[in-house]
Amino acid sequence: MRPLRPGDPAGAGPFRVLARLGAGGMGVVYLARSPSGVVAAVKVIHAAHVGDAAFRARFRREADAARGVVSPWVAPLLDADPDAREPWLATAFVPGPSLAEAVGLHGPLPHSTVRFLGARLAEALEAVHRAGLVHRDVKPGNILLGVDGPRLIDFGIARSADATALTSSGMVVGSPGFLSPEQAQARPAEIGPPSDVFSLGCVLAYAAAGVRPFGGGLAAAALLRTVTEQPDLDGVPGELTPLLRACLAKQPQHRPGPAAVRAALGGIQDAAGPWLPEPVVRLIADRSAQVLRIAAAGGTTEVSPPPPKARLSDAETVTAVPIGTGLPGIPTRRRFLALGSAAGAAAAGAGALWWVRTRPGTSGAERDAAQDRPVLTLALHGDLSGAAAAAGQAQRNGARIAVDDVNARRSTPFRLALTVHDDGGVPSRAAGVARRLVDDASVRAVVGPTTDACALAAVLTYHEASLPTVAVSPGVDANRRIVEDVNPRAYIPGRVHDQLMAVPCITHLSRTVGARRVVLLDDRAQGDLSWNICRQVATALRNAGRTATVRAVGRAMNAGALAAEVKAARADALLFTGDELRAAALARALASTGYTGARMGIRQGFGPRFLRTAGVTAEGWVFTTPFVEAARTPAASEFTTTYRGKFGTMPPRWAAEAYDAVRFIADAMTNGRTPVTDRGSIIRRAQEIRYQGITRTLSYSVVDGGAYDKEGLFLHQVRGGTFTFLGQYARSRLSKG
Repeated sequence: MRPLRPGDPAGAGPFRVLARLGAGGMGVVYLARSPSGVVAAVKVIHAAHVGDAAFRARFRREADAARGVVSPWVAPLLDADPDAREPWLATAFVPGPSLAEAVGLHGPLPHSTVRFLGARLAEALEAVHRAGLVHRDVKPGNILLGVDGPRLIDFGIARSADATALTSSGMVVGSPGFLSPEQAQARPAEIGPPSDVFSLGCVLAYAAAGVRPFGGGLAAAALLRTVTEQPDLDGVPGELTPLLRACLAKQPQHRPGPAAVRAALGGIQDAAGPWLPEPVVRLIADRSAQVLRIAAAGGTTEVSPPPPKARLSDAETVTAVPIGTGLPGIPTRRRFLALGSAAGAAAAGAGALWWVRTRPGTSGAERDAAQDRPVLTLALHGDLSGAAAAAGQAQRNGARIAVDDVNARRSTPFRLALTVHDDGGVPSRAAGVARRLVDDASVRAVVGPTTDACALAAVLTYHEASLPTVAVSPGVDANRRIVEDVNPRAYIPGRVHDQLMAVPCITHLSRTVGARRVVLLDDRAQGDLSWNICRQVATALRNAGRTATVRAVGRAMNAGALAAEVKAARADALLFTGDELRAAALARALASTGYTGARMGIRQGFGPRFLRTAGVTAEGWVFTTPFVEAARTPAASEFTTTYRGKFGTMPPRWAAEAYDAVRFIADAMTNGRTPVTDRGSIIRRAQEIRYQGITRTLSYSVVDGGAYDKEGLFLHQVRGGTFTFLGQYARSRLSKG
């Protein structure tokens, strides 16, 4: 639960909104209370979608689907109004965590709990299929754990068994890692009730082992493994393995039905005692009490989730051995999990040492040097399962490649071991991760966190312990929480702060485009960041003799009216500081007015949702970002080749930047032939070195307020329906033209 934000509705229909429960691409889910005192989870469609007929139709289908399914193990629909100005639907509120959260906090569930969970979810799917529906998104995040049993939620993409509208275009709909092969390959004619059974098998394997049966990481890789590989059920109890293998059969006709699954798990008889382990029961009790307090108070301004109870031993340890080699003697990821942090770090060093000592062509001197080199532990602290999971996973993969490269260098006086820690994008969890890493004396430095909010939550902990921390993706000045005269600071910003995105905007609009009349649309939904960027750009343009008009854009944005104002102002360029969906709405509106001037946005508007939603009207837009496209960056060509070989895709955003962060830390840990092992000494070394990386140069600057990166901002332009990387803003191809 989270406090309400400015702009959140006071209510939905008869329900009074009390707190935020979560948000997705379609809408926001709130904790709410009816006039009679019933507590509910109310989903309200995003304001950006209220005018989209397709979204309203999907929302209506969700309400109809939820209304048609009757089962004690499906969260019941209480009320809905798909035709309201802001469409909403309300379901019964379950105070327990999702299965994903429970496993993330407390690890795999006991065998008896998994059997109980599976039997009830199978019964829920029987009810779904009796209603003529296919859920299509059975995953841990859509399963809530109550004291009496689980609840299946979210019918947002459920469809009748013979409907194919959502997937007829070849679109993959659902959550990679829990999709059936027919869903992963977008074969709509084959998607039916057996698809839900496959997803159920994935869910139960995850609950029993704590990891996905087809692996995590990049979505494309997970989909490929689902189609081509057998599931990894090493951590699943032997009694469950035959049933789960049957559920995970590649061909739909070879899978058992939900009734057969329920029977194989022992029916649905009640357990003798609580079906959940004690820590999860305690979590449910805490949240139930919290909900009662919030409901009694009529709302909340401060809601904090309990800190995670996962220990440092839950970390993933990565060695220098290339991924997927299957070399003998190297423990699997699950065995590293079982070893714990200290043993895992030791095993990581042993694995790297084994590789150096046994690889072909290794000389005796190299073997001796490898044996003598100490192992230094580096931690990656990121969001691997929350809203920014794509960025966190990319950074993890980039860090892995960097660790391999550092360990392969003969001149490095140490070997690196990498541990990976997930905060889920939740600030309180980020603070907990930071405390655990600080307390682990083997950790010499940290890469992360992934998000601004998590960086702000963790920065003081890292600084007070003098644990050097290089942030890859946060754009906020987290050091503002540290007393100004305290130096050196442990938190090292590995990229330019977001405020400085004004500089490439000024350069592009004035020098490249040569605009004379510019409209700056200050999207107040972005807070002070937008106001500061627009103010800086307006001042620079006016000082250069240009006309710059700033227009504030409220949360309830009228794209058509804004486009008309831009057209009426006879502007030859505009800058918009909003997010992807709002930028896309503006792009469509501008096209309808016939506007042909230059259009520019910042990183908040850059992404696939902008391209999908804006369609052809996205063409020509230019965005500034702090990340590169590694495949089009000459200095990153070797990294790109390695990444593609290891992970099967081109490097996503932030992967190459994480590679640079690890290499920068490794350089700071090196003083000639001597390893620098003390945390405070590593911080001081970081201020002394100049690191020339594949994406940017990192060099401490007193003049620039302690910045390490002063020029790492880049331009991308939409061409032919995709983003084309133009390079560093001052040297981009557009600039040269």
